[in-house]
Amino acid sequence: MSAYINQNILSEQFLGKPTKYYDIYQPMLLRAIPRSLNRELINFDLNQIGLTGEDIWTLYEISWLNQKGLPQVAMGELALDMRSVNLIESKSLKLYLNSFNQTRFLSLEAVRQTIEYDLSNCAIGRVTVTLFRLQDACKIAIGHLNGVCIDEQDISINNYELNSHYLHNSTTPDIVEEQLVSHLFKSNCLITRQPDWATIQIHYYGLRIHHEPLLRYLISYRKHYAFHEQCAERVFHDILMYCKPNKLSVYIRYTRRGGIDINPWRSNAEYIPYHTRLIRQ
Repeated sequence: MSAYINQNILSEQFLGKPTKYYDIYQPMLLRAIPRSLNRELINFDLNQIGLTGEDIWTLYEISWLNQKGLPQVAMGELALDMRSVNLIESKSLKLYLNSFNQTRFLSLEAVRQTIEYDLSNCAIGRVTVTLFRLQDACKIAIGHLNGVCIDEQDISINNYELNSHYLHNSTTPDIVEEQLVSHLFKSNCLITRQPDWATIQIHYYGLRIHHEPLLRYLISYRKHYAFHEQCAERVFHDILMYCKPNKLSVYIRYTRRGGIDINPWRSNAEYIPYHTRLIRQ
């Protein structure tokens, strides 16, 4: 967190502050947060071979007016490339989307193009936006992340402060490919201190990782303060550093807040993230 304070980044954001709501299109409401600040703290290497990833945002509250003034509604999904210079502050995105409410647009495609253009400019990177009419979005069923759930372990927990050392010496010599899931992942907003609940999926190929220290490590985020995207990169970095798998994918699907859920994934393997919302989303 210190890197953000030193560079006055947090003071420029809307999170945790009383704000004015606009209902006429205001692209200047968007706020950018440099990804580099957190990456410098954990020495996150963007030059890793095959490294890919996105931040997938589901937008549940999008509305605008058509040319006759009739309100329109839609759901959306945006994918923000992890190599963009900035991530987008979530409250600023909510305020930005609210500014469409009393704005007239020619079509749903015009709305989509506008959002994609503005977010790409703010992030300084590739952003793709898809909008769904509700009659199409309602066909999407609630799903789940595949994998072995590691939550039902008979262990005692007494530490809820982030501790990467749990992963030290946590592997065995045998080589396996596993897909593991935990629904117990929780972190907290860096600015508002509000809890962020999530399901995490870890897919790896390499030395077998003991489930107990891995679960202890994931639970140690319970009092950790960071943005969603930063948590995904920290988990990926720590598992890669301590467990040294040949291939690794980390995917976190957070519950929604303010009509938006954020679902970051990072991988150094061929990986296709699951896009359907989970039961808690």
